[in-house]
Formats: sequence, C-alpha cells, structure tokens
Amino acid sequence: QVQLVESGGGLVQAGGSLRLSCMHSRGTLSSSAIGWFRQAPGKEREFVAKISRGGDNTDYSDSVKGRFTISRDNAQNTVYLQMNSLKPEDTAVYYCAATFIWSRETNKYRYWGQGTQVTVST
Repeated sequence: QVQLVESGGGLVQAGGSLRLSCMHSRGTLSSSAIGWFRQAPGKEREFVAKISRGGDNTDYSDSVKGRFTISRDNAQNTVYLQMNSLKPEDTAVYYCAATFIWSRETNKYRYWGQGTQVTVST
C-alpha cells in the first residue's frame, strides 16, 4: 500500500523553526519526486518545495526561498522540510505528496499524506 505520513508540525513563535518529516513507503515512492504543499484556511493548496528522487534537484516557491530547505534520506524513506525564520503567514496544514512528473501543480501529484498543522504565532 502506498503511503506518505507527515509529522513534525506544531505551534511556534514567529522567527522560530520547525522540521517536518514525510515518511513514504518503499518501492514506487522511492523513485518519485516528493513535494511539500500547504493550505491555509479559506485558501487554495499551494506549492512550497519539491525534491527529485535522487535529491540532487530542488525547487522552492518565492515565499519560502531562503528560509525553507527540503532534503531527503532515501535510506530512511524520508523527506524533510526544515523551516526557519517562520512567519505567521506560514500558518497552514502542510502536506507531502509524490509525483513522477517534475511539477509544481497539485494535480500532477498522485499520492498525498494526511497533513500536519503548522501554527506560527506573533
């Protein structure tokens, strides 16, 4: 069964840091690119970052570039999102997802996790 499970969300003050983890099942997802997305209340789900299957290519939205870092440990079947200098506008449910197409579009991602809440207070 294909699975992605996020963890690491929580409540943090503005300027603080969190590290999200996305554990994915072996096999198919080990050869996929993994993306992080987020969805704030009343807003559409938006792209945050993505990483290629080998970890050598990454891509970030302008809103998080320079503050967030995506990485993956294929031996542990885990993708990380290190989030630094957090802002209240980063508050959202964060999802990881898997794709076989190098894209920022949500409809190109076939498998999704259940999400983890990140809340940044002022």
